[in-house]
Amino acid sequence: MATTTVAVTEPQTGSPTPAEPAPQRRRKVDGIYYAFLLPALILFTLAITIPAIIGIFFSFTNSIGFGDWEFIGFVNYLAVFTDPAILQSYLFTFWFAFVTVIVVNVLAFLLAVGLVSRIRLKTGLRTIFVIPMVISGIIIAYVFNFLFSNSVPALGQAWGIGWMSESILANPDLAWVAIVIVTAWQAIPGTLLIYIAGLLAIPGDVYEAAAIDGAGKAQQLWRITLPLVAGYVVINVIIGFKDFLNAYDIIVGLTNGGPGTATRSIAMTIFTGFSGGDYAYQMANATLFFLIAISLSLLQLRLTRGRNVF
Repeated sequence: MATTTVAVTEPQTGSPTPAEPAPQRRRKVDGIYYAFLLPALILFTLAITIPAIIGIFFSFTNSIGFGDWEFIGFVNYLAVFTDPAILQSYLFTFWFAFVTVIVVNVLAFLLAVGLVSRIRLKTGLRTIFVIPMVISGIIIAYVFNFLFSNSVPALGQAWGIGWMSESILANPDLAWVAIVIVTAWQAIPGTLLIYIAGLLAIPGDVYEAAAIDGAGKAQQLWRITLPLVAGYVVINVIIGFKDFLNAYDIIVGLTNGGPGTATRSIAMTIFTGFSGGDYAYQMANATLFFLIAISLSLLQLRLTRGRNVF
């Protein structure tokens, strides 16, 4: 009788060595991409980068925009910090941007909540609310200038309302309110679209579960909607604040910086100085303003890093 021998294999005590991943080959970029990138890069360099570098250089001189000039170092920058006209323009611009960004985001968010709810003609209403975004700011400003200067005072006189009988644009303490109203009217549509995108991205199951737990509409808005669109709020606030710091065309069309210099923004101060013989001085002002804008951009990148917003 034959004997069968069975070989017993002892279990291995060590874990198997994982296979090393194959090195990834760097993807080669097709030359056609550079062909499309190069013209835009050249135009951007010629139109933006080189003029900016030249302007920063002349901010260290006493140039008036033409003719001879001398290198004077940081004199212009030191003078900017002690110039009451420039400091007033910074205070006005930051106050205006702060108030406007609050007004725009609150109204845009409330409109977005209404336009994603179950109401009739919501598609048509979305179209109507977006119209101000496609109209030029200077045109909007001139239209509202006529309304604030003629139509509203006429109504105030006809109705016997004293505070409406005079143009708000002529009041140095209230002219900024008109600028906020007009700027918000134009800026709300863009902010509204971003909020609508954020609200539509929220799953409906979340609200159904909250309703089953007994949460009312106000509680759902405060405890569910706002936390889930927080990333969109951050985006709108920072982008809006940066845009409002550059306010120019609407202010020119409404008040032209007046009454006096009560509503003169930073951008208006810089452009006025260019035509008034303060080229190097206002270039120093523009350089400082550029650094502020860069700081806000870096803040935006830091706050939005890792957020899956769009």
